[in-house]
Amino acid sequence: MRRKIILASHGNFATGILSSLELICGKNDNIVTIDAYMTADYNLNDEISKIMNENKGNELIVVTDIFGGSVNNEFLNYIHTENFYLIAGMNLPLVIELATQLEHTDSITALIKQALENSIMTIQFCNETIQNKTEEEDF
Repeated sequence: MRRKIILASHGNFATGILSSLELICGKNDNIVTIDAYMTADYNLNDEISKIMNENKGNELIVVTDIFGGSVNNEFLNYIHTENFYLIAGMNLPLVIELATQLEHTDSITALIKQALENSIMTIQFCNETIQNKTEEEDF
């Protein structure tokens, strides 16, 4: 059983995240992207069905751009599939941690929870963060 990551988004966001990930971490053949709605005749359901059929028997982490968006909602149809994990709120720190730790973890659920916690901590309003740090140093 292989472990794979699918990055799925509206437009080119997924491919952009993958490009940044590969720049930082190198190429990873276990990560693929879905850039939805880039053509007028695009069929998201068909694309997802194809990927799910190709990955029967694999452990699959899907990271979508936005909870409640059409890409995420379409993957929600598979939420009860064995060895299927769905995350919404794609960002680079999250994807880096998933990609670099995927082969080293015994528990994908634990990895996802830790990666989510760590990636949330990287989201900062820098003006306040720097101001608070400066105030602490002055104290």
